[in-house]
Amino acid sequence: MLQFDDTPVADVDASSHSHQLTLRDPQPLLERILAQWGGSDDLWLFAYGSLIWRPDFHAMEQRSALLHGFHRALRMRSRVNRGSPQEPGLVFALLSGGSCRGLVYRIGQAEAEATLTRLWAREMPTGVYDPQWVSCRTPEGEVKALAFTLSRRSPGWTGPLDDARLLHIFRHAQGRYGSTLDYLLQTAASLSEHGIQDREVQRQVALARRHGLAP
Repeated sequence: MLQFDDTPVADVDASSHSHQLTLRDPQPLLERILAQWGGSDDLWLFAYGSLIWRPDFHAMEQRSALLHGFHRALRMRSRVNRGSPQEPGLVFALLSGGSCRGLVYRIGQAEAEATLTRLWAREMPTGVYDPQWVSCRTPEGEVKALAFTLSRRSPGWTGPLDDARLLHIFRHAQGRYGSTLDYLLQTAASLSEHGIQDREVQRQVALARRHGLAP
């Protein structure tokens, strides 16, 4: 599937037997998040991947943000958008542990429900993510934001990947929206534009360059 990050279609392997969770109906998850939000205030959304460079919604405000307890990881399978069934690709996920620098968007109260509904079609067609409210530190103070996290029990999680496997994916994974490598490079460039340093993202870009896969 997608990342909150990269897709309007389901893009995970629902037949995986190596994980305990199965794909879920996304509608009850949307209804739960809407009920928790309540509809009386603006809504904040945390972005860490392609939502930084392709949000596809109007935001009243944008801030840099630091999230503790989760980290950005290129560990979600993509069999449609950045790969294929024969050569699965990868997109970024938000996994527990560590910290993550990204952006938070403030969506106006009047537009929030419609925006979330559209986001669900992009990010949650199969219910693969665990959407949850997280506390994000911003220069103007702390905000409670919605984040699309990924469980290590999800069928979309790849598990650990060594550099040889990453290089194979960078060379061969190509999907409907382009390659995994292009997705990595675009995310890395966007993070840099926003002054966000992610050492693992930078390491993966350097790995691709050392092997002649990226300029």
